[in-house]
Amino acid sequence: MLRMIQVGLGPWGLNWARDVLAGFAGIRVAARVDTDPASRAAAAEALGEPPALYHPTLAAALSAVEADAVLVTVPLAAHGAVVREALAAGRHVLVEKPFTETAAEAGVLADLADSAGRVLMVSQNYRFFPAPLAAAEIVADRRYGALRDVDVTFRHNAGDIDYRYYHLAQPLLSDMAIHHFDLMRMVLGGEPESVSCRSWNTDGSGFDGPPAAEAALSFDGGVAVRYDGSWISEDTPTAWAGSWTMRFDTAEVWWTSRGSEGERFARDRLVVRGDGADAGSPVLPPPPHLDRTGCLDAFARAVAGGRRPDHFSSARDNIGSVAMVEAAVRSAAAGRPVALTEVLGGIA
Repeated sequence: MLRMIQVGLGPWGLNWARDVLAGFAGIRVAARVDTDPASRAAAAEALGEPPALYHPTLAAALSAVEADAVLVTVPLAAHGAVVREALAAGRHVLVEKPFTETAAEAGVLADLADSAGRVLMVSQNYRFFPAPLAAAEIVADRRYGALRDVDVTFRHNAGDIDYRYYHLAQPLLSDMAIHHFDLMRMVLGGEPESVSCRSWNTDGSGFDGPPAAEAALSFDGGVAVRYDGSWISEDTPTAWAGSWTMRFDTAEVWWTSRGSEGERFARDRLVVRGDGADAGSPVLPPPPHLDRTGCLDAFARAVAGGRRPDHFSSARDNIGSVAMVEAAVRSAAAGRPVALTEVLGGIA
């Protein structure tokens, strides 16, 4: 049984507590932490837990309970500080996405985890769904020949929801596109070489920063990816992982993944089209653990010293996904393509 301290009890942290941690048998929550007394009180009432379980700081929780690991569900700006404190205290860490604001900071934290001999994993939960796992297998075994190019479309309309992404400088790229960019790396089994990105806003959108963007990405091996995403679309919404069209030598593969509440797994679908393929919609076997539960299971097994699952999102691996976001943001600001080497520099 893995003893865990959860840090961060805002709306998403409370969702983690209620919908994910409560149903996972391999983890016992030893303490919960939030600097805001109102958030602690609200969480204790919502979860029906004793106030003694709650602490104002991670340091207070660490001194009060025995724990093996820390779950970080605080806002992005605080990720680095909390992860550093947890690693310095000798605890393993599972941190929400986006991992960090910059690839440089991600590299520093990965180095700290390696030096401490601790597991530092990023919760890239979209990796633990049937359709992207099946798509990654198709790419890897080359059953339809080489992958040539990919189109990824994400469409949602945020409406008047009061959520943190309304106030980000790059709400689509910084908060949502990390999922799609991370899936690109996982499914394609490669790394991007350059990103050319344009982002924009419209009058009356309610967003401080641009909620829509399009990007052209070149991956190693010559694969071209076109990305088109929007928080202000009037079109039919896609599933959260987007709509993917992948063109191979002998077939075209379309897939989508990750529905909303109540249909989270029902939206996963993959369709093969082409003369050189067995056309149709194959049955998608689900992984043993789905979504954020898949992240928890992978994390717990890694801490226990077991075999890490394929596509394990370690801090070291996730540097590449953070770098994609950073390159897209830089490209949108500069109006020119940005090579990933510009972002990664000397990061190992």
